[in-house]
Amino acid sequence: MSSGSAIRGSRVGSSPMRPDERSEPAPRREVSYFCAAGHSSQIWFALDAAAPDTWDCPRCGQPAGLDGQNPPGRSRAEPYKSHLAYVKERRSEEDGAKILAEALEKLRQRRGR
Repeated sequence: MSSGSAIRGSRVGSSPMRPDERSEPAPRREVSYFCAAGHSSQIWFALDAAAPDTWDCPRCGQPAGLDGQNPPGRSRAEPYKSHLAYVKERRSEEDGAKILAEALEKLRQRRGR
């Protein structure tokens, strides 16, 4: 006599063990993408979904395109920039001096000097 449950090893709300027995997959198509490193990737999309012009190559991470003869160029990795570097791009030294002077004036007014 077996002592156990018929659902042993499965979770409540889990999908069927073999989904192909109970459902049909949506109609789909295969789209090929090509990267500058020479990799070819086949990605599956639903028939009614538009395939994007570029896709990240699963092997090297570079952008891949639909045209095998003219793949997109390699993406340029931007070096890490600090907050100060971004501020310096937006503001000149004179702008920074003006902002600092205004902030110091407000601080002096609050302190009553």
